[in-house]
Amino acid sequence: MSSAISYKASVLEEPKLRFGLGQFSRDPKEGLFLFGPVRELSNPTEVRCGVIGTLTGIASYRAWVEKISKAIPAPLSSRVSVFYPGFKQLFNCSWSSKAVVELVVSPGELAAVLHRSDRHEAIHSTVGIFASAINAFLVNDDRRVDIWFVVIPDEVFDLGRPNSRLAAAQRIQSSASMNAKLAKRLRREPSLFPEDMKAAEPYLYKLDFHNQLKARLIKNRAVTQVIRESTLVGEIEGVSKRRMQDAASIAWNISVSSFYKAGGRPWRLGRIRDGVCYVGLVFKIDDRGPDKSYACCGAQMFLSNGEGMVFKGTPGPWYSPSTREFHLSKEQAAELGNRIIKAYTAEVGCAPSELFIHGRTRFNDEEWSGFESAIPKSTRAAGIRISRTDEFKLFRPGRMPVIRGTLVIQSETVGYLWTSGFVPELDTYPGWEVPNPLRLERCRGNASITTIAEDVFQLTKLNFNACIYGDGMPVTLRFADAIGEILTAAPSSDIPEMPLSFRHYI
Repeated sequence: MSSAISYKASVLEEPKLRFGLGQFSRDPKEGLFLFGPVRELSNPTEVRCGVIGTLTGIASYRAWVEKISKAIPAPLSSRVSVFYPGFKQLFNCSWSSKAVVELVVSPGELAAVLHRSDRHEAIHSTVGIFASAINAFLVNDDRRVDIWFVVIPDEVFDLGRPNSRLAAAQRIQSSASMNAKLAKRLRREPSLFPEDMKAAEPYLYKLDFHNQLKARLIKNRAVTQVIRESTLVGEIEGVSKRRMQDAASIAWNISVSSFYKAGGRPWRLGRIRDGVCYVGLVFKIDDRGPDKSYACCGAQMFLSNGEGMVFKGTPGPWYSPSTREFHLSKEQAAELGNRIIKAYTAEVGCAPSELFIHGRTRFNDEEWSGFESAIPKSTRAAGIRISRTDEFKLFRPGRMPVIRGTLVIQSETVGYLWTSGFVPELDTYPGWEVPNPLRLERCRGNASITTIAEDVFQLTKLNFNACIYGDGMPVTLRFADAIGEILTAAPSSDIPEMPLSFRHYI
């Protein structure tokens, strides 16, 4: 007769964030409003922007920056939107509507390449218009630009995605003699004719304007914010062709993201153990490889101060079609682990006392053996599998769902954490569906499941790409798919081997 499983339920305290001169708040917007960003010498006193777009896009950028320099009220009908006081008032940092440099793109030139019938050629050429102009500035001009605003017409967004379709009446017949199949063969067997390899170049890149642009700019360490003209125009004129957040929420989100990308630190975690390092593994199948097992790998490292770095691993046969899981070889895991330890030591001055590696699959023996070989004996390591699951539902009386932070411990190695749900401080649930928990499984190491859950819960507060109360996934895995897409959007040689700040990828 089988014994019943015993569950232990509790509600974790909402993590506090540190702002200003050591003040604390659980809500990022409240903390910034009352105390400003955490005081650090690295925080900018001015956001120095470059902007590239059509004349309409650049004019919209100027008008929008002027708008966020002033207060923006929250709609009375919203329970989650908050009054926006103005960029200078929030960050004690100026942001001029006159950019350091303005690069104008011709709408006619864009249309001429974007409408080409060969979509690889079309998107590669469209990205080239923006990337070539920015890269030329970075090489030839010594003016400092912290962040590039790439303002794209909506048509570039609509037609610059993998599954976009161009109407027959709009197509401009391509004269290219190359195709994807022939280009793939040339990657394995290079041609003796340089013109053939040049013609095959567009097929080395993925059919995604956003990801391809990021990948082609990353070598020169350009930090970008890609934004649609309609986002800016709609907020300025008070009308929009598509459903968007209210003006105050958009201002909060883009302001926090821009301050972070310009080198600032909006907030830090309030309670974090010194010497802790968190790593999220990134995998992405690369269909340009020799077979279906070929994948790109990478790692995101986050320090206790919230700083993030991205490491590119060596592509290889890391995916198993039979198990549908990604696993590194012992050698690759050791190489990646060694780079992480070296980068952490260079940043902090010593090796981490604790290392938590987050992944979406369990770590096999060979893989974990590789990581262990690179980790100092003084470092306690744990491998954590994190996945969103609907196998476990929890309900409470009334109309509101389970409280955010609810933790149900199933065993010493497995727990369920609700990172979305009713937020007492906001007196609402900022969602539409019954929330599902994260399943946390300690696969390696001996860290307690409660400690693991508390750390994961804190890491849901480090999404600097938006200004929200708490995210559904920890930052170690929140952007894993997006980073994987960028790592595979261009040839491996385009992505630097050296670790780069997280801000270059988001």
